[in-house]
Amino acid sequence: MQQRTREETGDHQIDPADSGSHHPTPRSPWLREIVLYKYEAASQFDSHSESIQLQTSLCSASWIGSGWIARSRMAGGKGALLLRIAIVLLAVGNGGAEARKQGKESLGFYELRRGEFSMVVTNWGATILAVRIPDKNGHIGDVVLGYKDIGSYVNDTTYFGALVGRVANRIAGGRFTIRDRPYHTFRNDGNNTLHGGHRGFGQVFWSVRERVTGEFPHITLSYRSYDGEQGFPGALDVLVTYKIDGDYSYSVTMYARPLDKATPVNLAQHTYWNLRGHGNGTVLGHAVQIFASAVTPVGGDLIPTGAVAPVAGTPFDFRAPAAPGARIAEVAGGYDINFVLDGAADGQGVRKVAVVSEPESGRVMELWADQPGLQFYTGNFLKGDQGKGGAVYAKHGGMCLETQDYPDAVHEPGFPREVYRPGQLYKHYMLYKFSLQK
Repeated sequence: MQQRTREETGDHQIDPADSGSHHPTPRSPWLREIVLYKYEAASQFDSHSESIQLQTSLCSASWIGSGWIARSRMAGGKGALLLRIAIVLLAVGNGGAEARKQGKESLGFYELRRGEFSMVVTNWGATILAVRIPDKNGHIGDVVLGYKDIGSYVNDTTYFGALVGRVANRIAGGRFTIRDRPYHTFRNDGNNTLHGGHRGFGQVFWSVRERVTGEFPHITLSYRSYDGEQGFPGALDVLVTYKIDGDYSYSVTMYARPLDKATPVNLAQHTYWNLRGHGNGTVLGHAVQIFASAVTPVGGDLIPTGAVAPVAGTPFDFRAPAAPGARIAEVAGGYDINFVLDGAADGQGVRKVAVVSEPESGRVMELWADQPGLQFYTGNFLKGDQGKGGAVYAKHGGMCLETQDYPDAVHEPGFPREVYRPGQLYKHYMLYKFSLQK
């Protein structure tokens, strides 16, 4: 039987009146405001309980200088966890919007479970913290990378498990035009904007709109992005639903609707996968199949050149299952490129995108989606990141399979459209199916 938590339930429609407006408070251009979060928790964040609510008391302090760390002890469960949380929504000049949070916030962790298959999400960045599935010997393992405590996610630049936007991937030069009007976005990747800027959708609190338990548990989160956030035009309402659809499968459904101005939209789910279990070596020995016969080549700054190039005869040919490690040495820096998806789609535009398998565990993951592109990334910038359960994530310790519109589409008229106008609806659907090799 499905059960809804009424105090956190809203409808599935994107309703501007309900989403919650987060407008900036004007600040002096010389003021840096540090926002500290004190988390008082009832249990550890990786507990198996259905949901764990963390009440967040927010205070501000004017600060000239570097960092401030708040610490709070999480009591209960099987032991206390000392949690480093802190810092920082910096407001400097035009960046003052980041200090917009006022009053009391609620940070939550929510487990969705069906039998021995489960996942944990949080409303910080609409982030997936864990996905637990059995291996061929029946051992349950967590197959996604993540930090050891929620504080590490606050200033994360690795995007473990986050929902990234307003525009995922890169925008060349941090600028674009719509109807001859120029816009400048926050440049957080050299001269470019990456994943929506330094405080994109993976770096904000989302509201819980609906949470349903039962046979097919799911949670819907919403966020109102304000006009000018990270330089993007117009207010934008965003919804994401994480749902366990059946035995060993879950879906991610994303919607966005511009409210008052045309704006680019390209959302992506940025989970890092290691089917051997997070922290268990690299993913270079996984078998990867990607249903794409072309890629969008990039230059040295990972911006597409505008061309579409066939994968045949190149290290990017994963039309048949292949280990990334077999030819990764031929790819400068490792795999980090958009694949042009092809193959038959159903009536909703959903097609099989990729299949990944790992022989030691026997785990297999299929990804289905309705987007035109897939960013395949082999964790090239991991460098000993401290993860959950004492794990250390070395280079290539996880892979990302991010369905998306093509990167830098705002500058390439030959790429699928990325600009949406008021009244138009952006939708992005992903389905993950897990199984064991026979």
